[in-house]
Amino acid sequence: MGIVAGLDSSPDFTRIVVCDSDTGAVLRQGYAPHPLESPEGGGRPADVDPQAWLLSLGEAAGGGLLEGVQAIGVSAQANSVVPLDAQGNTVRPAMVGGDKRSQVAAADLIDALGGREAWAQAVGSVPQTAQPVTKLRWLARSEPEAAARTAVLLQAHDWLVWQLLGRPARRTTDRGGASGTGYWSAATGGYRPDLVELALGHQAMLPEVIGPSDAAGTTPEGLLISAGTGETQAAAFGLGIGLGDAVVSLGASGSVMAVHTEPLVDQSGMITALADATGMHLPVVTTLNAVRTLRGTAELLGVPDLESLSELAMKSTPGSHGLVLLPYLEGERTPNLPHTAGTLAGLRRESMRPEHLARAAFEGMLCGLADALDVLRLRGVDVRRVFLLGAAAELPAVQAAAPALFGTQVVVPQPADYAAIGSARQAAWALGVSQGTLDPRTPPAWQGAVAQVLEPGEELAVGQAVRQQFVSVREQTHPGAL
Repeated sequence: MGIVAGLDSSPDFTRIVVCDSDTGAVLRQGYAPHPLESPEGGGRPADVDPQAWLLSLGEAAGGGLLEGVQAIGVSAQANSVVPLDAQGNTVRPAMVGGDKRSQVAAADLIDALGGREAWAQAVGSVPQTAQPVTKLRWLARSEPEAAARTAVLLQAHDWLVWQLLGRPARRTTDRGGASGTGYWSAATGGYRPDLVELALGHQAMLPEVIGPSDAAGTTPEGLLISAGTGETQAAAFGLGIGLGDAVVSLGASGSVMAVHTEPLVDQSGMITALADATGMHLPVVTTLNAVRTLRGTAELLGVPDLESLSELAMKSTPGSHGLVLLPYLEGERTPNLPHTAGTLAGLRRESMRPEHLARAAFEGMLCGLADALDVLRLRGVDVRRVFLLGAAAELPAVQAAAPALFGTQVVVPQPADYAAIGSARQAAWALGVSQGTLDPRTPPAWQGAVAQVLEPGEELAVGQAVRQQFVSVREQTHPGAL
């Protein structure tokens, strides 16, 4: 079939991979940071001029990187809003990422529709500070003139696809991107324009939601551009996960997602009902405390880094000599305990050693993520294999404990640009469908991720006992929280 490219515009950089469209083999790669100005006090800006994404894209594609490419797929950071006026110009900089300015707006929206359950029924998620619908409410309250001029709403990957196509009259998105907005329902497959009006104060034009293997269009130079999707969905597609697979991502906070055949309506709001990039569903459960638990413990024990903390933890044994850490250091979302603190239980003289606390931190983090996995399992989601992502997944203490605590096979993929690879795979799919060589319902079968596979083996019974110890302390401390 030829050569395709996948472009991932993350919060900090653009990464491009050029792949063989038949096998998925990566042929060339490009990278460029976004030329972003840091806000006062450092950190990542909450407002970004989208032109920065285009500049970064141009730099990453330099040196003839895209020579011979027939189709491009685009993924980009989720939870971004690019508000445009009637002429297609940006009304204000794009609003991106988790935005603390929107906390009051989220609470306002939840009340305005009649509570968390009403939102879960409407669109499969409860408004959070990062979601586009919440950012629109903030915009209407804080910048009413900009809100009034807003006529079109795009997300980052929608805007980039539109730019690559030469800003046509037709604007498109995909199910994956639309499902994270807070005004599109994965259950009905349709927008809720009334929720846009509730948030923004008036209607706005929304991009057409096209199918997973559909093309968004062709560039003036003749390059096919696929539907595009959000970064999360692209990474899942790049990993090649399917039914029976879950992905546990270890960042400062944690997330658990799994492929499922239908959308899940969760009245507690713990599950966010996303769609994936293949026509299936991708329910997600997040925890606020993952690697930040390990970093806090490392600081407390005076060890220099997470590798040293892991080494220390390996000197202990499963169960940490009775120590149990409920790692709710920032409050918690799963279980929903926003104002709580962490708990250290099981202190005895013999357990008060650095190695046992180090082990308890790893076990507490993983048990918290196992709780999130159970939220999905209890709703009928099949989990036979867990992909473990993030730099912390390489730590020996994580790999030693995770299979037994999760109760299933754990796969640790080699680090790679999975979102960009997933975007390239989508481009290959759209190209194959346009040429009549691929079925629009069946994506191309690419080589899976190179990975280390870990089995629970004989440690399963011990791991489940440790997990039960954690659950007992959680139930005693926060009865009925899950």
